[in-house]
Formats: sequence, structure tokens, C-alpha cells
Amino acid sequence: MRSRYSAFAVGDADYVLATWHPATRPASVDLDPRIEWRRLRIRSLTAGRQDDDTGTVEFVAHYWDATHQEYGRQHENSRFVRHARIWVYVGPA
Repeated sequence: MRSRYSAFAVGDADYVLATWHPATRPASVDLDPRIEWRRLRIRSLTAGRQDDDTGTVEFVAHYWDATHQEYGRQHENSRFVRHARIWVYVGPA
């Protein structure tokens, strides 16, 4: 989760796609350079430990929207699975 947040923050669309499950991954992602990701708060985890194959992460990501000159936040409970030995994002839980 943290590495995906970092990829959004630095505009690394390739990493975002590489860590997205093939069954739910879009063909491309358009990362808006006017969105400045400021902070990530992990609120809770369910499973997702070393011996697990699935897990969820509830998070709140805070950002600055330069277009509208306002702060915003994205709150999601995300599903992750271990695929080809790495954790990948599946979608909202």
C-alpha cells in the first residue's frame, strides 16, 4: 500500500499498473500532475501478513488539488492478494 501511494505521489504510472491485479487492472492510468499527494494514514489492516494470501488495508490519502485550490482526501478499504509472489491491488473491498 505504501509503495503504491508513493508511486502516485511521484507520478510513476508504470509502478501503479505493475502492482495492480491483472484481472482488475485497467489498460492505463492517467495520473494528474496537478494533484499533489501530501500524506497517507493507514487506519487498519486485515490479514495481509507474511503467511497470508489476501488482505485489506483501510487508508486515508490526503492531497492538494492545484486546479481547484483545495485540499481533499481519498478514503478506501482496499483488497490486496498475493499474485506471483508479490502483493497486488485488486480493488475496493
